[in-house]
Formats: sequence, C-alpha cells, structure tokens
Amino acid sequence: MTEGSNLPVLPLDASAPATTARQARYRSEINQLFAEDHAAHNWYRFVLSFPPHLVRDYLQRFGITSAQRVLDPFCGTGTTVVECKKLGISSVGVEANPMAHLAGRVKTDWCPDPDRLLDHAKQTADKTLAELALLGKTDSLVSASWRSLNDEQAKLILKNSISPLPLHKTLVLLEHLTQQAEAPYYDHERLALAKAIVNSISNLHFGPEVGVGRAKVDAPVVEHWLEAIETMAKDLRELQQYPSVEAIVHHADSRQLVNVLEPHSIDAVITSPPYPNEKDYTRTTRLESVLLGFINTKADLRALKQGLVRSNTRNVYAADEDDRWVADQVEVQRIANEIEARRLALGKTSGFERLYARATQLYFGGMARHLAELRQILRPGAQLAYVVGDQASYLRVMIRTGQILADIARSLGYEVLAIDLFRTRIATATNEQMREEVVVLRWNG
Repeated sequence: MTEGSNLPVLPLDASAPATTARQARYRSEINQLFAEDHAAHNWYRFVLSFPPHLVRDYLQRFGITSAQRVLDPFCGTGTTVVECKKLGISSVGVEANPMAHLAGRVKTDWCPDPDRLLDHAKQTADKTLAELALLGKTDSLVSASWRSLNDEQAKLILKNSISPLPLHKTLVLLEHLTQQAEAPYYDHERLALAKAIVNSISNLHFGPEVGVGRAKVDAPVVEHWLEAIETMAKDLRELQQYPSVEAIVHHADSRQLVNVLEPHSIDAVITSPPYPNEKDYTRTTRLESVLLGFINTKADLRALKQGLVRSNTRNVYAADEDDRWVADQVEVQRIANEIEARRLALGKTSGFERLYARATQLYFGGMARHLAELRQILRPGAQLAYVVGDQASYLRVMIRTGQILADIARSLGYEVLAIDLFRTRIATATNEQMREEVVVLRWNG
C-alpha cells in the first residue's frame, strides 16, 4: 500500500497457511456497505459493487473539491456518482447496461416529494391488489389465466428464476406502473420493483455468482415493493437536505466516451471495470432486465453485450477488433499463448474454451481502447483510480490484471502512481491468494 492511502493491508505471503477466520471476515467486511451509507446506495446494488468508503478514500487522496468533476466510466449501479453527489462534487457516469443505467440515474435523482411518492405507490398497490383479488390468484382452476413471459423472453432468463404465481403478480403490478409512465415517480417505482424482484420475489441467490435456489410458490409481491418504496421515501427526506449538485449518468459504451462527454471536462476518475473472467455480467441483472422490458429478444441481448468491454467468452463476436490495441503488449500475448497452450495440452475443445485466449486479448484491448479515448476527456493533471482483480478463470492461468492495466496505461502516456492493495481473496480452484487492487494513474496532458 502506498503512503497516504487510508485502506488497510493484509499480508500477502503466498506460502502462508490458510487464512485465519479474522482475515476471512476482514476480506468480506471491507467490501460491505456501512449502515450510514445505505441512503440511495441501497436502493439497488450489485452484489459485488465496490463500497462507497473506497470512493471517499480516493476523493480525499486526490484532493477533489466541489469545483471539480469526477467520472465513473463503468458506472454500474452508481456507487461513485451517488457518493460524489452526497459530498457536493459534480459527477458523471457512463454505463452500457440499461438496467444498471436506470439504477444509477434514479439513485442520483433526489427530486421526488417523498410523501407524494408514497401516496402514489399506495394507490397503485391498492389497484393491483384489487385486480389480483378479482382474478382469484390462488384458484388452481384459473391458473391458466396467470400472466407470463412469452417464449423468447422466458428463454432469456435462468430457468425457474421466478415461480409462476409471483411472476403473475409482478406482471400485473408492472402493467399498473406502465399505465402511469408519465408520473414523476415512474422510474423510482420501477427501480424499487427491480430491487424487490431480486431480493425477495424471485428464486435467485448470489454467492457471488447468480443462481437459482429453492422455489417460492408464492410471494407478497406488492408488499415487498411497497417496503422498497418506503425505504426510498425515508432516504429522500434525508438526501434532500444535501446541497444540490449535478450528477449525470449516460447510457453509452465506455470505449466511445467522446460521444457523450466534453473534451477536457474531467478532473478525476474512480471506477471498477469488469474483470477478465467467465462471469457474464448481464446474467446478474437478466431477470429484472427482462421484466422491466430492457431485454425482450436475443437481438436485444446481443446489442447489449456488444456495448460492453469483452470480459468473458459469452460476449465475444467474430467481428471484434479490440485485440489489435494490445498486439504489442508482451504480457497480454504471453498470457494468451499460455492459455491456448494449456487448452491444447488438456484437450479442451468446447466452443467457449477455444475462445479463452481471444477473450483475454479482447478484454485488455477494450481497456486500452477505453484509456486511449479517455485522454481526450481528461484535464491535465487528472487522477484516476481503477479497482480491478487478479483472475485465473481461464484454465487456471494467472492474470495479474492490475499490473497489466498499469503497463497498458503507461504505454498510452499515463503516469502510474501506485498499485494499491484493496483486499485479497482465495481462488476456489487453485487456493491461491488473489489480489484486488486499485491502479492509480495520472494524466499529465
């Protein structure tokens, strides 16, 4: 850890015995949301989102003031932009996933009157419950009339990720929300439903990968949604005490920043891009993305994936060219060659396994393309913090993401100030210690 950082450090002795319970608990807790941070941040959050206190640490370290502007080019559900807004710092986010974009945009919109939001939601709840009562929701004789997804939508989500009756109730509630799409609370109410779907209504579980757990035959859908709305209203009363400051979240590709951001407009970057592994990030938000209408067809899903940095084999396409950005990066090519050699030695022949090496090249190429484009947006002296992690998903070949990203940044003219340790974790497959790090850069112009 470099001098001046507030983040604690774990010992990184790879030969040491298995970590103690204290260390394991520490690794878990350092990424947790503090109770005092819940307002807005907890309206909807990725299970592996980086914590607000990390944003605060780097804002303080960079000396960012209210006269400056911060960018999160891989905005996710808005951790950086929400925290900046709380601190009175102007910010902008860029996010390609439409569900996450909705979350970031809503979590930085503190304008709705909390009492009117609650009243509107309760009226919608009453109408929804009245319709459900008329439909005889528990009568097996009428279950054939329950609402459901069409065949193509059903194929997009994990099988059994939501049971028929909770799905029916959710779709009825969504119809009532859609009928009032012009209401000033529409997006807040949809985000509250997305949170309720993931946390309470569906059969999903996260550990940290998304999976399907025990089926819930029924769930109090409207009640869970109202609980999320009540939390929002309570938080809005607190958040509206903060001074007003600009926070914008664009729905765009982080490799094409000049399309949405002004030249020389950013003083700092704090972000966590995807890591190079086999995690399909669109699966994490797939159910709510389909239910809220962001993804309805395979073509919609493909378009979404094409707007993302290629971090896994499920979003690699024949026409992709980002790998040309790292054709002369020795370490990237060495890792790709090692992955391919190991694949051949092990006789791995599936379509996905054949793409492991290329996915690695495309990932780092996409990050190089992003960093190259970003140079036009930064002001001279801008400071950057990228939270990334080591990976060994591809046939156990170790990828030291932070070091490689630092090398790429250096080749593009950035100054590498530090690679700070954020936390460590143990790889399930290899039992090796894996670093999660913050790559700290400066753009001198």
